[in-house]
Amino acid sequence: MVSQTQTRVLTCIQCGKCTGSCPEAGRTPFNIRMLVRKKQFQSVVEESIPWYCTSCGACTLRCPRDVKPSEMIIEMRSALVENGAIPAAIQKALENTFVQKNPWGRSRAKRGAWFEKLDIEVPHISETESKRLLFTCCIQAYDPRCMVIPQNVATILTKGGVEFGVLGEEEACCGNEIRRVGESGLFEELQEENKAAFEEYGVKEIIALSPHCMNALKKEYGDLGIKIVHYTEVLAAMIKEGSIVPKGSFNKKVIYHDPCFLGKQNGIFDEPRSILNAIEGLEPLEFSRSRENSMCCEGGGGRMFFEVEATYQRNAEVRVQEAVEKEAEVIATSCPFCVMTLEDPATEKGITVKELSEILMEVL
Repeated sequence: MVSQTQTRVLTCIQCGKCTGSCPEAGRTPFNIRMLVRKKQFQSVVEESIPWYCTSCGACTLRCPRDVKPSEMIIEMRSALVENGAIPAAIQKALENTFVQKNPWGRSRAKRGAWFEKLDIEVPHISETESKRLLFTCCIQAYDPRCMVIPQNVATILTKGGVEFGVLGEEEACCGNEIRRVGESGLFEELQEENKAAFEEYGVKEIIALSPHCMNALKKEYGDLGIKIVHYTEVLAAMIKEGSIVPKGSFNKKVIYHDPCFLGKQNGIFDEPRSILNAIEGLEPLEFSRSRENSMCCEGGGGRMFFEVEATYQRNAEVRVQEAVEKEAEVIATSCPFCVMTLEDPATEKGITVKELSEILMEVL
């Protein structure tokens, strides 16, 4: 039986637009056009090659024949997962997710630790009238660097009079990266668990704190009958209507990095920029590759969990170098994966990486 992916692959005309837009092409052994060709002829593909993909989605967006090469990579990875031919770090992340519902294997009982440190009261979703859920990414729930993001957004929403609730330890990984590393069975388990919680508590709206979570909930969970937005959409609207007003100034040159899952995959470009533009003293800058053409940070597609074999100048380093050339003082972004990948090379160059909520908190 021929899969939908195999049928689409057969329509490929080898135009090369996929490889031309791929952040890994020409820098690593990864060549998406060649992989599609090998798939057409059912040729053998070296097991290490599919793991270079960052799931940025550029190849699928550029393809004139709707081949969806990024979905083909997921299918290739699924076959490797079934055969146990996967990097040890990926295997560990999958095991952690199965047991503790997060790739880092941190205790599920500690998933709500971020709001326990706040001065404000953060209610469980069951205690709210609005049934508006603040959904936290695994990395934001556990990593000390990114834990400030849900803390900031919760504080800002409270300041603006927006009621919301959380699931705490009942929240499970959204599964966005789990699906992309090829573990469809585990993704479905996570999906069903989260959907059951949404249904149990009558969730009507979800504010996702990570673009990766928003993408999974919005595009891959089926029709939930729930409004799903990224937090930058909410904060941009709050600033526009005046429920939150930036009062301080941020006198720095700030260059904004578009995350793949927020920008090119979900079309959210203006809201983050409108937040920055509302801040007095802030001088906004743009990368040469921005918006739909933004350069992937290489954190997606499971690449947050393991290092590839090839040695090359990483995209985050290229990104930081351009920020230096444009005399930026701060690189701003709105994705925890981007924060984590950009921060080390930026620190080496004397540039600060800030998540949007961090800048906004400084001026409220």
